[in-house]
Amino acid sequence: MISDRNDAFALERARTRDVEAVVLDPASHADRAAYDHALREMLESERIDYVALAGFMRIIGPETVDAFRGRILNVHPALLPSFAGAHAVADALAWGVKVTGVTVHLVDDEVDHGPIVAQEPVAVRTDDDWDTLESRVHGAEHRLLPSAVRALVEGRIKVEGRVVHVLGEPGLG
Repeated sequence: MISDRNDAFALERARTRDVEAVVLDPASHADRAAYDHALREMLESERIDYVALAGFMRIIGPETVDAFRGRILNVHPALLPSFAGAHAVADALAWGVKVTGVTVHLVDDEVDHGPIVAQEPVAVRTDDDWDTLESRVHGAEHRLLPSAVRALVEGRIKVEGRVVHVLGEPGLG
């Protein structure tokens, strides 16, 4: 497990499950390209085959995307293509949408853009604030991402252009 922040709760969660967890600090690299190079090297040195991004608030650079093309999933707290970027929950509230949600997509060269593997809607309630809506969005993320990762690892994700078919998985694809 790699984190870009040393205070990420995921580090503790991984360590309590005997999963190796490390911090790759962006501040210790000269620029984005150097960070991306270090990330790719770390993944390859550990012989990682697939990458799942959850709460990793860094743009994955072209070196890593190219090395793992078709093998990187990202979970995003909105129904893409709506509300791409780092403030999706706040943006949904500010726009007054009635439904937002979660998207799991393959990572490509653009931010929050790759082919969509799975989506789940989340209703926005009239009394929602950032905390209450984010909590329900996280619940949807926790349901979708594991199934999508399993399908990717099992070779059940087939991409035709931007259309994704997930073989044998109701609710995905």
